[in-house]
Amino acid sequence: MQKLRKGDDVIIIAGKDKGKRGTVLHVERSDYLIVQGINMVKKHQKPNPTNGTSGGIISKEMPIHVSNVAIYNFNSKKSDRVGFKFNLDNNKVRIFKSSGDLIES
Repeated sequence: MQKLRKGDDVIIIAGKDKGKRGTVLHVERSDYLIVQGINMVKKHQKPNPTNGTSGGIISKEMPIHVSNVAIYNFNSKKSDRVGFKFNLDNNKVRIFKSSGDLIES
């Protein structure tokens, strides 16, 4: 079970976008994430008439390592760590380490 999943709200704790918040769009190779609006780069793209894409300079999100992000806890308005616990149905669930509250997925 991964600590960070698609749809989680995260905060950047290191790098050029430190302090910004975003939503995880995609998990790559289990240690890289694509976060909405974070780590944006300019990419020169060739036109491709078969796909109907026009050329030019586009902005896109690049992957960021999981060590540079932390999950955002809306109750405490801070970054937090993720822990695991078994609930009453013997299902493994994610919790916030600081408060022990369940992480809603």
